[in-house]
Amino acid sequence: MNATTGRIRDVAYRLRRRVLRMAAGPLGAHVGGSLSCADILATLHFDVMRTCDTFLLSKGHAAPALYAVLAEKGLIGEAEVDSYGRPGSRLLGHPPRGLPGVEFPTGSLGHGVSLGAGMALAAAMAGRDERVFVLAGDGELQEGSVWEALMFAGHRRLGGLTVVVDRNGMQLTAATEECVGLEPLAARLTAFGWETREVDGHDVEALRAALAPPGSGLPLAVIARTVKGRGVRFLEGKVSSHYAVLTEPLLRRALAQLDAGRGAAP
Repeated sequence: MNATTGRIRDVAYRLRRRVLRMAAGPLGAHVGGSLSCADILATLHFDVMRTCDTFLLSKGHAAPALYAVLAEKGLIGEAEVDSYGRPGSRLLGHPPRGLPGVEFPTGSLGHGVSLGAGMALAAAMAGRDERVFVLAGDGELQEGSVWEALMFAGHRRLGGLTVVVDRNGMQLTAATEECVGLEPLAARLTAFGWETREVDGHDVEALRAALAPPGSGLPLAVIARTVKGRGVRFLEGKVSSHYAVLTEPLLRRALAQLDAGRGAAP
């Protein structure tokens, strides 16, 4: 493991600790999907993205993971992280307008890819060397508006647009394949005119390679296969981790399991 990979994994660990703290607030949090995307967010925000690039959290319910990123960047303080879910807090269940680092408020699923396509088109028309990154959930791909945007971006060859799918295989009530099957997802995305890559969404080195700019001039789709609740054994792979309230004993247990697994191979 090289120094950059180790640094990013350390960031992901700190992001997960913050997510767990937020889930221990009075209202709980969307903890499972926030934990599953921590390695993706750490790789994007602390290695891949440049200052001119844009990030959109289309799966807005993973707001705790985004707030953890904002704290890591120093855009919000640790005290504000602990205000999540409390009266008067700026940190709402879905990212609100006006918060540093939030380009658009999201939460109603299915809009992020469209927003990203519009921003990528604007950058291309202006001749700006920018990349737009959208993190979408796999359950979110059941929204028809996502496929309209995918079709549009492929047709326009928006090479500045990258969509990362957090493919943890689960949504609110069941596995995604039980609700509306997405497979063969890679073939479908490719058929819509996208360069498609599949990767272990917890392997930082693999993520770094997969997120490299495409040479084809096509928009890039990265299917990141992840585990819901990653890092906490009693949450991993469980539909019930979609939203949870961690009592103080559960928080201590979760943090202990996260610490025990730190440094393990992806």
